[in-house]
Amino acid sequence: MTHIRSMIDAYPKDLGGIDVTRLSECISACYECAQTCTGCADACLGEDMVADLAQCIRTDLDCADICATTGKVLSRLTGSNANVTRALVEACRTACKACGDECEKHADMHDHCQICAEACRRCEQACAELLTSLT
Repeated sequence: MTHIRSMIDAYPKDLGGIDVTRLSECISACYECAQTCTGCADACLGEDMVADLAQCIRTDLDCADICATTGKVLSRLTGSNANVTRALVEACRTACKACGDECEKHADMHDHCQICAEACRRCEQACAELLTSLT
């Protein structure tokens, strides 16, 4: 069991039917994706043809920020607004899809882009699964 899941399980109130497994997996995927996207952007900056990777860097950094924010908001269980939560998770899913698509364009040339695309796909899927349990 992760610390994320342990903290959710330690929450003193009823979560109103939220699938805690999907919630903890989504939080974990968000934080992992944020770190991976940040690392990919940094690795892109280290490449010789950095100008060719400008869109990838931008997409990485946008995705990292959105994923980190989503992970933080999902970690707050008291007084959450279901509409805001759904919108944020949907935005995260969209950002992960865009970043995964962009990184896949460079994956044959850059291992960091392949790794990032995989993390984005995992987070995109975790967001999609959480959304089905929030509806």
